[in-house]
Amino acid sequence: MIGIIDYDAGNLKSVEKALIALGEEPVVSRDPDVLLSADKVILPGVGSFGDAMEKLHHYQLEDVILQIVSRGTPFLGICLGLQLLFESSEECQGVKGLSLLPGKIVKFPDTLGLKVPHMGWNRLNMKPGARLFKGVDSGAYVYFVHSYYLEADVAEDVAATAEYGVTIGASVERENLFACQFHPEKSGDTGLAILKNFIQMT
Repeated sequence: MIGIIDYDAGNLKSVEKALIALGEEPVVSRDPDVLLSADKVILPGVGSFGDAMEKLHHYQLEDVILQIVSRGTPFLGICLGLQLLFESSEECQGVKGLSLLPGKIVKFPDTLGLKVPHMGWNRLNMKPGARLFKGVDSGAYVYFVHSYYLEADVAEDVAATAEYGVTIGASVERENLFACQFHPEKSGDTGLAILKNFIQMT
């Protein structure tokens, strides 16, 4: 069973529908027992870093997430769900993230004249051997919607990058922990292939 964490952060239905299209029967829940019993867990999310951390705290899900990851359960963060795995974000100074991976979330530089939020299709530069991208064509396009991006402290954690004036940490993976800044559930056949790879993780 695949658990989708419900913490009122949006984007749950589209992730659920994508998994159903792949033949899965996901369960959307904030019940610790349900989430801890799942074979795999997904943390979606859109919105503010600070609001999301407040909601995770309100629903007492921070410790549940830490337990899930420490047990070795495959765990996937999507969009804001990627950002929450790191230590902090310039969007909300003083708010601590889940700190499961070292690094910070930063704002796109104003000096580049970029349209923010970054919204649209961008090419992925994938690291050879990245498990989330097994069988995905090199340079495949995926769909992004975000105003802040990842600067990872450990280069080896970054499974894919994209270019938008700066180099974006587009995906990360370390042991059983995976995340995408882009939206695989909105990225057509490529996104479904990525989600299928996650479903097949052991």
